[in-house]
Amino acid sequence: MGFSEEWEERYQENTQMSRWPWSDLVSLVMRYARPDKKNFRVLELGCGIGANIPLFDSLGVDYYSVEGSPTAVKRMHQQYPHLKNNISLGDFTLSLPDGEFDLIVDRASLTSNNEQSIRNSLRNCYTQLVEGGKFVGVDWYSTKYSDYQNGEQAEDCWTRTNFTDGYFARAGRVHFSDKGHLLDLFNNFKIVTMEHKSYKRVLPDDGWELASWNFVAEK
Repeated sequence: MGFSEEWEERYQENTQMSRWPWSDLVSLVMRYARPDKKNFRVLELGCGIGANIPLFDSLGVDYYSVEGSPTAVKRMHQQYPHLKNNISLGDFTLSLPDGEFDLIVDRASLTSNNEQSIRNSLRNCYTQLVEGGKFVGVDWYSTKYSDYQNGEQAEDCWTRTNFTDGYFARAGRVHFSDKGHLLDLFNNFKIVTMEHKSYKRVLPDDGWELASWNFVAEK
């Protein structure tokens, strides 16, 4: 698939600038995948501008990331020079950095791809996780999300594109999942925990709902 040009444009325009660790990711990592040894290796799929890097820096792990935006990677190399050799520009649906990882995390980066690309990336993740290693997924969009009904179907029934308004406008492809689809995507893994989050807008009472999945899977 390659990295979406829409997200590169967002980073160039400074319109997608999350700078603080995502609280759900912090919670899941500390509860289910807390680093417990020296040389604990963590891979983040799509670090963006590094919202989660302070968390992993504080834990003293060996942190790596594959990010598809040249603009984001350049900023990360400037902000975190000690990680310049660990944050690489590339397509994490095709290949990952060499070596095995104790933990792989993704905060809604894989959801910018279609089903085939997600499956390919998850096969690579499974191969490069150590036995007992964890995959932590945060904010994988649910089919209960109101915007699942918007846009146009892309390559498969789970992937939408060409949103004209809302959060996903100019976001390229967006992949949504229900419970069965997630279990199928992670059929080689053991699901340790799975949570479904839902927020309904009350005022105005227009029926809009944000819904997503958090989960931890183990090799």
